Order: sequence, then structure tokens, then C-alpha cells
Amino acid sequence: MKRTEPRLLNDIIKECLKANGMETRHNEQRAAYLWPEVVGPGINRYTTRRYVCAGIMHVYISSASLKSELSFHKERLIAAINRAVGSPVITSIQFH
Repeated sequence: MKRTEPRLLNDIIKECLKANGMETRHNEQRAAYLWPEVVGPGINRYTTRRYVCAGIMHVYISSASLKSELSFHKERLIAAINRAVGSPVITSIQFH
């Protein structure tokens, strides 16, 4: 058995995800997971559900006025989420 230099577990996981074609789906899941961190606890309090499908993040907001306000900041939110994920995975956000 050939000895190799030690590698970080994070690098090994990323390599396996990429090799199996799951990197995009993993990044989409990370984007949904990072939503509370990006918008903060005040806005997250009104978020009832969120998921990503084909690059579109669907966010369910319980406050109509907040939903309207967030729709004006879509581009900023998309940029912040993609920056947090480290990859341009989100192309659009739909508020429900």
C-alpha cells in the first residue's frame, strides 16, 4: 500500500461529492441551511419553510409585509447566499 500525505477530511468529502456528481445538490442544501445566518434571527423568525430546487430558492414567509420588503432585496439576498455558500448556486428567490 502506497503511503500518501495526510489530507483534510473536508477536502476528501468535497472530492467524493464532485466525483459522484452531488456537489451542486450539496451546495443547494447548504444555501437553504445558511438562510438564517444570512438574513438574521429577526427575519428568520417569520420563515416557515425553505428549500432549493434547480437553483431557485423557495422561501415561505408568514408576514405579507416582510414578504413584500424582501422581494425588493432579492438581488442582494442572492449575492449574500452565494457568497456564504462559496459558489453561485442560487439564481433566483421566490417568496411564498
